[in-house]
Amino acid sequence: MHLETEIFIFFSIALIGIAFLYSSVGHGGASGYIALMAAFSFPLAYIRPTALLLNIFISGISFWYFKKYNHFKWDLFFPFSLTSVPAAFLGGYITIDPKLYKIILAIFLGIAVFRILLNSTKEIDNQRPFNTYIALLMGFVIGLFSGMIGIGGGIILSPLIVIMGWGNMKTAAAVSALFIFFNSIAGIIGYTLNHTITAGSFNLLPIAFFGGILGAIYGSHKLSGAVLKYILSVVLVIACIKLTLP
Repeated sequence: MHLETEIFIFFSIALIGIAFLYSSVGHGGASGYIALMAAFSFPLAYIRPTALLLNIFISGISFWYFKKYNHFKWDLFFPFSLTSVPAAFLGGYITIDPKLYKIILAIFLGIAVFRILLNSTKEIDNQRPFNTYIALLMGFVIGLFSGMIGIGGGIILSPLIVIMGWGNMKTAAAVSALFIFFNSIAGIIGYTLNHTITAGSFNLLPIAFFGGILGAIYGSHKLSGAVLKYILSVVLVIACIKLTLP
């Protein structure tokens, strides 16, 4: 994909900003990359594999930094991932009206934004006891829902962990980052079964990598939980807008 120099500079700055914003809250940013590449008229055959690759690398970077600063909890991650993966596989075979479910998801995310913003700005660190059985059930629902409409489950998982009081913003970011990382790898494997990924899909990795590292560094130990709460709210609002657009 070739862009004129001035346009490419503008595109690169936007890509860095998206990678920074999403990685700071433990997300890969696939929805943001798709919207950006579509706005710059990238070929559809290029957009999907590139977004998946960027998602893998950025969520992986985010996870590494959040885990490095001891925000990750295996016992919180494992129940969600255990049921979400087979549920996502099942969801991919269910035929639904994607517009209806996107609207439902947008409403859910909108409610999540208000709940997060209305909570106290104080850090939440396991205020409520973690319930493994509820987590297994929610993991299944998130996976099924994600598989049906083709979204990353992390954007549902992050606000859920915070709203349920099972972890603070940084714990939610760490768990979501690894959750997205594995889901994206599964997605890219599925994609390669029927398609070929061209070398051009790797060209944007260094640019996004720069933004992803900065976001992960600042999100994992330089920004407060209160700031991350507002960043997550912005990310969710962006997702809501994207879901409601045709």
